Amino acid sequence: MSAGSQFEQYWGVLVLLVLAVTAVGGMIVLSFLLGKRARRTRIKDTAYECGMIPAGSGPGRVSIRFYLVAMLFILFDIEVVFLYPWAVVYREMLSDPATRALVFGGILPFLGFLGVGLLYEIKKRGFDWQT
Repeated sequence: MSAGSQFEQYWGVLVLLVLAVTAVGGMIVLSFLLGKRARRTRIKDTAYECGMIPAGSGPGRVSIRFYLVAMLFILFDIEVVFLYPWAVVYREMLSDPATRALVFGGILPFLGFLGVGLLYEIKKRGFDWQT
């Protein structure tokens, strides 16, 4: 198969892509040229769907501690996701002492990083919601 015949089989896709872009672009241009210009008024900016005019501003701010705890949850949750397959493999490899030591030695750095991160968060009071 030559290089020319490889590109020939995609000719239809290219034509379809050009037609789609042209049609979408044409519709956008025509809507700007032929469409009515709407003026913004105070009535148009009021609430319509719910029918009630808002009495005040939106809800108050959420404490940044919430986002910190949420990120810590995601971090430790992902670490558990990585730890679960290891536990399954380790259970299967209990029969051979050489592979058992190898598999356990492979997870020790991971558990070490997990422990150091946990101790760091405890020291920095990342889990203390009241402060």
